[in-house]
Amino acid sequence: MRESDLKFTKKSLELIYEKFNRREYVHPDPLEFLYRYADPAEREIVGLMASSLAYGRVNQILKSVEEALGRMEPAPRIFIRNSTPAVIRKRFEGFKHRFASGSDMAGFLIGVKSVIRDHGSLKDCFLSHYEEADESLLPAAEKFVSEITCVFDGECCHLAPSPEKGSACKRLNLFLRWMVRRDDVDPGGWDELPAAKLIMPLDTHIHRLSRNVLHITTRNQADLKAAEEITREFATISPEDPVKYDFALTRFGIRRNNTADPGL
Repeated sequence: MRESDLKFTKKSLELIYEKFNRREYVHPDPLEFLYRYADPAEREIVGLMASSLAYGRVNQILKSVEEALGRMEPAPRIFIRNSTPAVIRKRFEGFKHRFASGSDMAGFLIGVKSVIRDHGSLKDCFLSHYEEADESLLPAAEKFVSEITCVFDGECCHLAPSPEKGSACKRLNLFLRWMVRRDDVDPGGWDELPAAKLIMPLDTHIHRLSRNVLHITTRNQADLKAAEEITREFATISPEDPVKYDFALTRFGIRRNNTADPGL
């Protein structure tokens, strides 16, 4: 099946899901770093850090995540919990990922340290802000980000964008997909949260696919409104898991010639 043959039907999407939603198709994707950690408390920190760096060329993303993890030995949670802000800043001197500096990453991790100190884990922080009446996870996500960035006097750094700014928050929604969903690809761990309330991690590829191939949005910008609109459309096919097809569909962007056949 080629991209142009894809239809917005359950049958068509399920074929893509069955073909590509497998561990063997994860590389190259920062999600692969989460598989190294069996402890959910470690994995959520790795997931948040890896998703925060998930912009730019994929090879550079993987290199930067690998480097960041190497600076947090013996394990991210142990390093963050036992290190003072000064030690964290020292450890990340010289780190750079596109326009994210070592100071940016250190500040981000200091915010994570503050959350873990106050709540015990990232999950418990998120759950403290979640309300069952919320239509999506966005209200809780906004407060979650605010807690991480409060060390910046409320100014949201680009490593932790807030939904209130109106951007698609692709990296934040990607992190939540990893944490909330559980299947052959997404490891889960935040089982108390419903997958039905996830928002599509909207990047340029999914936006173009949704607009030009699936015809489920007419919005020109890949912003939060577009992400919500696209999520609602996917919910008509998979109401309990509207972002189910995200990983499989993004494999189109990785395969040559925009084809869904890995043999081509």
